[in-house]
Amino acid sequence: MTKNCQFLFEAGRPPERLDCFLAACLPEISRSQIKKLIENQFVCINGHPAKAGEKLKGGEYLTVTIPDPAPAVAVPEPLPLKILYEDSHLVVIDKPAGMVVHPAPGHHSGTLVNALLNHCQDLAGIGGELRPGIVHRLDKDTSGVLVATKDEMTHNALSRQFKDHTVKRRYIALVQGLVRKKNGTIDQPIGRHPRERKKMTVLESSGRRAVTHWETLQLFEEDRLSLVELRLETGRTHQIRVHFAKMGHPVVGDPVYGSSGWLKQVDDCELRGLLSSLGRQALHARILGFEHPMKKVFLEFESPVPLDIMEILEYLCRKYGLESPPLQFGLMLLS
Repeated sequence: MTKNCQFLFEAGRPPERLDCFLAACLPEISRSQIKKLIENQFVCINGHPAKAGEKLKGGEYLTVTIPDPAPAVAVPEPLPLKILYEDSHLVVIDKPAGMVVHPAPGHHSGTLVNALLNHCQDLAGIGGELRPGIVHRLDKDTSGVLVATKDEMTHNALSRQFKDHTVKRRYIALVQGLVRKKNGTIDQPIGRHPRERKKMTVLESSGRRAVTHWETLQLFEEDRLSLVELRLETGRTHQIRVHFAKMGHPVVGDPVYGSSGWLKQVDDCELRGLLSSLGRQALHARILGFEHPMKKVFLEFESPVPLDIMEILEYLCRKYGLESPPLQFGLMLLS
């Protein structure tokens, strides 16, 4: 059950770091747990969310909300799923933006795994208690095709295909700036950011190898936007978003790796409104292809570009006199 605690840091006492004070007040909670409570805004000072490393100077009123512990296993939930293909071995889903793939801190319910456990009665234990059936993932706000497995043999075989880079994965993204080169490859290792633990970054010495192939589909010169197609050779966390931000072309709408204030520089009021209402990165996993581990046939699935991104592309196409629908103006699938 959620627990609420209140403390007063008396006036006149020597200044003290917030986390140190809370560690003394809540000895049953570890320092790392206290840090997470602060990061997730469960700690307030005088009614305002506290900041990591903040110092108490005296007279502050603190409230701490200690949420229920995360469940040890994911539980089934009757959530809607858009299924592109299903048999007794696997299921292919068209994941909407906003849905987390598997339970994690801050997202213990409402995930794709919760929905899959309700839809498939025999997933428990395949791939782990909190990630049953999951062999790859998409970021919460990335939409598109994703496959999950229903048995251990299929899970292991499909995992090997991802590890061996034989799975066909095609994304489209609308990015900031003009990517004038027709195509290219980004081969830069990615690892956890040394200071901002929720971010990934390029780490030449300690990161894991990450390779993204890209092709420019269309430039929108006046608005300094580019539509690109991407082929993942590896599948690191936030790979496309990190690589293109490092390249100087953050994905449009990316709240983590995008440049703050960029939207204010968009002169076209209607376009600025469409971009503002997007509310997520303009990144979509459009195509997924793999060999069915049991049937030994190659399967390929396509997810239509969702309405929120399509509205932006259709507006740009009308503005620039291009054909509609947008993805038919010279789309070339990378081999």
